[in-house]
This record gives sequence, structure tokens and C-alpha cells, in this order.
Amino acid sequence: MGFVVKCSKARSICMVSMAFALTVLLDVEDMNRIGKACSKEDIAIYTGEAAPLPSGIPSYAVQIMNKCSNDCSIANIRLHCGWFSSARLINPRLFRRLRYDDCLVNDGRPLPPATAISFQYANTFRYPLTVASLVCL
Repeated sequence: MGFVVKCSKARSICMVSMAFALTVLLDVEDMNRIGKACSKEDIAIYTGEAAPLPSGIPSYAVQIMNKCSNDCSIANIRLHCGWFSSARLINPRLFRRLRYDDCLVNDGRPLPPATAISFQYANTFRYPLTVASLVCL
């Protein structure tokens, strides 16, 4: 499938038309990656058991790391998180559920390369956390 792009004498009109054609062909994730060198695979999420609360509720330690090797910061990291909740208080600037299956990491701020944030939560079961979306900077 090809596109025919007609350009007027003004190059800026041609460039706008070409950019529009790219927008139609690419999804949002691809648009975020244009000119950037990161992907969902650059975010590593490690979850392990931690000491239970005094009440006996199991606790889990979570580390979310930007393992991008191309000097790229990653912002607006959103995770699939179901109905995530915790009996242990978590700093909402580090991690919070916005709505069902939508959790925000680092208050949306950039996470520099080779940097991690960590927190612990307590619940009767472990939540599977996976990357839903991100923005490459």
C-alpha cells in the first residue's frame, strides 16, 4: 500500500502532508519511538518476597528499572496492575493506581537510564505488573 504525496512549491506543506501520512500508518507507541531508542523491553520489573507485616500479611518488594543502554530517559511509565492495592502505604509519587489496570510510576517523571525506583507493598497475593505504555525522551 503506497501513498502519493503531492507537494506545492512551499516545502512546509509537503512536509505536513508527509507527517500526516506517517501518523496514519503508525500507532501511538511507534510515534513515541520515532527518533528515540527505547521500548517497553527497556523497563525491567522485579518483584520478590519481603518480610510480612506484623499482622502476617505477605509483603513484596518491587524494583522498576530503566535498563536502556542508549542514554534514554523514559517518562510516563504506565503499568498493567489490575485492582492493585496495598495494606502498606506506598509513596504515591513513586507508584499509584489511577484506575483499574492503570498504575503510574515515578509520578510520570523521567526515569534516567540505569536508574531504578523501589517500593514495598503488602497484600494477600502478588500482583502481576507489566508495562502498558511509556514515553521515550
